[in-house]
Amino acid sequence: MNPITLPQWMNRIFNRNAAAPVIIVMLLSMMILPLPAIALDILFSFNIALSIMVLLIGLQTKKALEFIAFPTVLLVTTMLRLSLNVASTRVVLTEGHTGPDAAGKVIEAFGHFLIGGNYTVGIVVFIILTIINFIVVTKGAGRIAEVGARFTLDAMPGKQMAIDADLNAGLIGEDEARRRRTEIGQEAEFYGAMDGASKYVRGDAIAGILVIIINVLGGLIVGMVQHDLAFVDAVRNYTMLAIGDGLVAQIPSLIISVAAGVVVSRVGNSEDIGGQLVTQLFSNPKVIFVTAGIIGGMGAIPGMPHFAFLLLASVLGASGYFIHQQQMEAAKPVVESKPEVVTEPEEATWSDVVPVDVVGLEVGYRLIPLVDKGQGGDLLKRIKGLRKKFAQEVGFLAPTVHIRDNLELKPTGYRISLKGVEIASGESHFGQLLAIDPGMVAGTLPGMKTTDPAFGLPAVWIDSATKEHAQSMGYTVVDASTVIATHINHMISLHASDLLGRQEVQQLLDHISKESPKLVEDLVPKVLSLSTIQKVLQNLLSEGVHIRDMRTIIETLSEFASQTQDANELTAQVRIRLGRAIVQQLFPNGNELSVMTLDNNLERLLLQATQNTNSGGSAIEPGLAETLSRKTEMAARQQEQMGMTPVLLVAAPLRAALSKFLRRVVPQLKVLSHEELPDSKTIRVTSLIGA
Repeated sequence: MNPITLPQWMNRIFNRNAAAPVIIVMLLSMMILPLPAIALDILFSFNIALSIMVLLIGLQTKKALEFIAFPTVLLVTTMLRLSLNVASTRVVLTEGHTGPDAAGKVIEAFGHFLIGGNYTVGIVVFIILTIINFIVVTKGAGRIAEVGARFTLDAMPGKQMAIDADLNAGLIGEDEARRRRTEIGQEAEFYGAMDGASKYVRGDAIAGILVIIINVLGGLIVGMVQHDLAFVDAVRNYTMLAIGDGLVAQIPSLIISVAAGVVVSRVGNSEDIGGQLVTQLFSNPKVIFVTAGIIGGMGAIPGMPHFAFLLLASVLGASGYFIHQQQMEAAKPVVESKPEVVTEPEEATWSDVVPVDVVGLEVGYRLIPLVDKGQGGDLLKRIKGLRKKFAQEVGFLAPTVHIRDNLELKPTGYRISLKGVEIASGESHFGQLLAIDPGMVAGTLPGMKTTDPAFGLPAVWIDSATKEHAQSMGYTVVDASTVIATHINHMISLHASDLLGRQEVQQLLDHISKESPKLVEDLVPKVLSLSTIQKVLQNLLSEGVHIRDMRTIIETLSEFASQTQDANELTAQVRIRLGRAIVQQLFPNGNELSVMTLDNNLERLLLQATQNTNSGGSAIEPGLAETLSRKTEMAARQQEQMGMTPVLLVAAPLRAALSKFLRRVVPQLKVLSHEELPDSKTIRVTSLIGA
């Protein structure tokens, strides 16, 4: 039989759904119904134990959301203390004339043992504890919670943009993005609740002062008037009981306040509070040596307590020496002596011919930790996610990215190559974050200014400590691995047509033939060659058209292959069949298509030039070509400023030629023909080029 844990045992006894109503009813009952002294002893002891448990949980948490129920715990513990104050006040006033143990042994112990039976000392100690709790701990924790709530709310848009950026780059999935968004919302709610819950503790401190005053005055009246006690006896009995009652409630309140301050003031990392204190306070031997020297110097001054100061200086010095020795041992490199073996050079073989990597990534030596799992690097995992996302969106599996270090690069530099040729490069700083300006930030950040290597946006390399501040100002903050992964994803998308080789096309057809074997068998190689299909698919990818709908592509090729074997003409027919998907890709929302068009006279001239070119005549006149490219670039820029995708709508005979020509001038421009537009869409012309 498996052993039953304490939480399972409690769940069997208590129903979770009934816990909250039962607690509320018990708290109200304590305020209304009289309690015997033994019950007060048990409840006061439980109150102290509960406050210690809350403090220990707060010290063990690594981030605030691990103790998300803390605001509710503050309310419940505050109501418990107030209920005990009401119950103990009733007992003190009704039974206080019988002696100092009238309200139970716990109150008597706090009234005699802790303050030595001197009620004047007790009053002073109680006031000091109240001041510490009310002015120092509670006020500071409330201020931290207020500022934390404000900064968390301000940083939410930046954090949401960072999550969207990771999701779009394929670094995380939908479930992880949903979890992060939920965590951001919970964080804002937590600090907002803590800001309000801190008022409970402040109110509790004020109530403690009023309760002890009421107990003393009420006890004097009850003792002297109703029980005929002398003034001295009434003061002694009721004051000691009131002080003991106040202390037994104020000490748990102080512990809870310290726990609240610990939870809201910690800066989250992978360590708890104890680990942070030990690591950051006692990890620098130089600081310990200097402190030992200062304390030892103070101990040598005449009139100072020599024993205490010199003893502490000796302990600090020995601790610093021990820590220094440990760090020196850890820093020593492990050298393994290997005998030198002299070998004769071998003859060259075919194994020395290394094939060129289709996609390669070379990194400087300071970026090696990003690709080393042993050092916590996650770049390999991110690249795997990119390839999966690329396959799902574009329609084929990109080649594996081969990563190697290159000492010839800058220590923080990296280089992306395609078939052995560099296509992009950049820099990334391990241990720092890149704050990218999306165009609507609220200010500037200190740090090394640069540009986002993937999209060319202005950016700043910042320390991790300023991450939340940067997000609150509207910056999109990403780490060093994300910078490289996003750049690789962008370059793979731009060069998708170059990545689709004959092997990838064959694998793609084999994958389709598993579900539709007859469809592929009737096309390849009976009607079209593999190279022609590859050319058609590359034509589509070069203009940013996804090839996920391979069924439609193969059916279209099978239909028109008997009429033409030209890859460009077949591409045009495939684009018409994929028109709905192409338009959906460019205009994901709404039925209205905002496009640019050519002036009728300009379009007529271009059609004539295209016909002359096909019949062996001259191409577009250079002056006309320069004017066309300049006007198109201006219109595309205007389209982007209005937040719309730059799309040029032209006649079908012009589409392929203009797309190839204008792509060099305006890479982001998409050229569509009238035949590719679905009938259900509405066209709105935003710019007329050549008017």
